[in-house]
Amino acid sequence: MIPSFPPTIRPFGDNSNNSFRGDLYDYIDMPMVNLHPETMEMIPGLANEWAVSADGRTIYFRIDPEAAYSDGAKVTATDFLINVYLRVSDNIINPYGKQYYRENVAQIATYGDGVLSVSLPESKIYAPFIAGGITPSPAHFYSEYGPDYSTRYQWRFPPTTGAYEVLPEDIVKGVSITQTRVKNWWAKDRKYYKYRFNPDKLVHKVVRDENKAFELFRAGEFDTALITLPQFWYEKSEIEPVYKGYIERVTFYNRFPKVPRGLYLNVSKKPLDNRDVRIGIQHALNWQKVIDVLFRGDYQRLNAFNEGYVTFSDPSIVARPFAISEARAAFARAGFTIEGNDGILSKPDGTRLSVSATYPGIPIYDRIFTILREEARSCGFELRLDGLEATVSYKKEMQKQHEMAFGSWLIQPPVPDYHQFLHSTNAIDEKGNPKPQTNNLFVWHRPDTDILSDKVRTAATAEELKDAAWKLQHIVHDEAIFSPAFVSDFVRVGSWRWVRWPDCPETRFSPPVVYDPHEVFVFWVDQDMQKETQEARRSGRAFPESTRVVADYRILPGAATTPEEETPASEEPETTPAEPVEGSTEEP
Repeated sequence: MIPSFPPTIRPFGDNSNNSFRGDLYDYIDMPMVNLHPETMEMIPGLANEWAVSADGRTIYFRIDPEAAYSDGAKVTATDFLINVYLRVSDNIINPYGKQYYRENVAQIATYGDGVLSVSLPESKIYAPFIAGGITPSPAHFYSEYGPDYSTRYQWRFPPTTGAYEVLPEDIVKGVSITQTRVKNWWAKDRKYYKYRFNPDKLVHKVVRDENKAFELFRAGEFDTALITLPQFWYEKSEIEPVYKGYIERVTFYNRFPKVPRGLYLNVSKKPLDNRDVRIGIQHALNWQKVIDVLFRGDYQRLNAFNEGYVTFSDPSIVARPFAISEARAAFARAGFTIEGNDGILSKPDGTRLSVSATYPGIPIYDRIFTILREEARSCGFELRLDGLEATVSYKKEMQKQHEMAFGSWLIQPPVPDYHQFLHSTNAIDEKGNPKPQTNNLFVWHRPDTDILSDKVRTAATAEELKDAAWKLQHIVHDEAIFSPAFVSDFVRVGSWRWVRWPDCPETRFSPPVVYDPHEVFVFWVDQDMQKETQEARRSGRAFPESTRVVADYRILPGAATTPEEETPASEEPETTPAEPVEGSTEEP
């Protein structure tokens, strides 16, 4: 189930970086090199062999001779050149992709149809993974590519190298999108992809209300669902299908970095250009009350932007707590010293301390921001609520028209990303105006963060990367441009008992380095069990109730985790109502 219909299904270009692109592309498409979701070691993708030059800058890839698109066409080395051309062309709005390739890829060369090399500007940590992240684009599909790309290809799904495609008849605008398993998928018997991507179809239906979505799941209209929110895990799961064992529930502890969920403050908007105002807002937002009341203490407070990357995150940073005196003191330093009859502070010139928060208008977010608004008033701060339909909210943020935006971004491990969120090239254009269609929602631009963001991207050693990443974390905290919200180190999954998950020594339910277990596609549908369960429902027969906790991969607070457990060797390089995610990091 999805809370809103995506604005496009194009893999790149304006509005393509929406929250549904992960399901369509990021979890499906095959790069040349992938990371194992448990060991984080490099594994073959489209390339079955690769080698690194003596200077560490150039990586050579041999394309698997069986690699093919969903329409049967073979993958060739030239397709990777086409990928880059399409994304840096002036025919599209794709500022991040253009910048990424121009700054991070020095050269791509082909050696016949089966071999290519990718040269980086300099040797860097995880170089093969970075270079191997490029995916191919089939020339025959993009034969009509031109200035009208955005409209011509708006609802056309390109041939994929992954396991699922979207057929034209399976796009029902505003209602659903269905993914169909590719017949004779070329990688179905490959070591790291065998026994994955099992269902023949994946149907994504739009259900804007999370309570209705749960009722549809309860009725068997959906086979599986995230039920991490306490209201779904507790009282709403006190139902006959759970008691009779028809629906099985699992709490799964993962090892995914903490998703940066919170409020992104647009410093190009007044009064958010004032650091004291931003600090005051941090103290005026009572996230802990949200956790205690709405999430019943099951979640924890997020402390920092890009928390949880083991050696690349500084564990000493602690989020500013809700504190009325601290908030009012900061607001006073910014000149907001006069309290009105309604309790809201103003400057002597009458400027009111009022800022809007833009967010996807789903019920759980409405409840969150109602609590935050009422608590903020006690600090003299008026928090205006700007809850919009998810697609409208996303477009507003991409145009940098928000003051504060609530959301989160999936930043794939093993290393954090700061460039797209903090670098000036993603903040302002050549005229000094906020740059649209980038993930720098802070509109933050400063020379020192530019230098450090570049260092994170180009670091040659783990120590160099750590030094730059820690400094950036402290800048984000010290400048108070991000208000950390809440996080959990687990997900809760409900499945009708015919949806089966692994339970073996190698994989307990799901590989651990994953945000949502559905993303790695290790589940399958047991049709015999489905028939048995449906017959049992008709006859009233019950099975043992099944609610379990899978904590095999859990990292307890304070426990040490070495970088080797979370990252490959040094020479290798925001959805559901339960855990809403605004979008994934931008596709280059």
